Amino acid sequence: MSVLSWLNGEAFTAVGQHILWSDMIGNVIGLAALALGWRRSILTWPAQLLSGVILVGAYSSAQLSGGVGKQLLVIGVALWGWRQWQRGRQQAQDGSIAVRFASGRERLVLLAGTAVGTLAVGGLFVAVPELSWNPWPDAYIFVGTLAAMVAQARGLVEFWFAWLLVDIVGVPLAFSSGLAFSGLVYVVYLALVLWGMRDWWLRSRAAAVPLEGAAA
Repeated sequence: MSVLSWLNGEAFTAVGQHILWSDMIGNVIGLAALALGWRRSILTWPAQLLSGVILVGAYSSAQLSGGVGKQLLVIGVALWGWRQWQRGRQQAQDGSIAVRFASGRERLVLLAGTAVGTLAVGGLFVAVPELSWNPWPDAYIFVGTLAAMVAQARGLVEFWFAWLLVDIVGVPLAFSSGLAFSGLVYVVYLALVLWGMRDWWLRSRAAAVPLEGAAA
């Protein structure tokens, strides 16, 4: 049996749901990546990279092309984000990753890019039905995840708000697609997102106080 076959095999059954190894392992690593992001650890990026690689197999088995595409983007953005945080840590005096709220322009770009991207990807999924059996939610999660990771790479507090919006759709879609473990992990994501949002929010406020004092 190949590693790929084993990963896409059934780990166990819970409440009538068949849990795949790839779904379980990939999401546990993804959960760890989110927790590492909350702690502003650069290890969040290699963890997201590994999670993306494993979840490609899970989404392939569920025939969710949008999910596969999303994970391929996760892999690409994880490599870019890893480099961004390496540069940020080298430039910071204390070796930490600075976090802040996005500027008005950055928020507009994120919102507009997410809206246009969702319409474009959703339209593609509708035009080519074999790419996704649930095109609009799939497209929303696909683009929303990309937007969240880009915001995370730039150290923006809005990264957590983006993940929150992805979770709202991700939970029911995962369960309806037969990826029960993904659905359960999305629920845990929600708790981590709320805690992480609070932590980054407070850190960004604390960092702004010395800057305001210096300007005065």
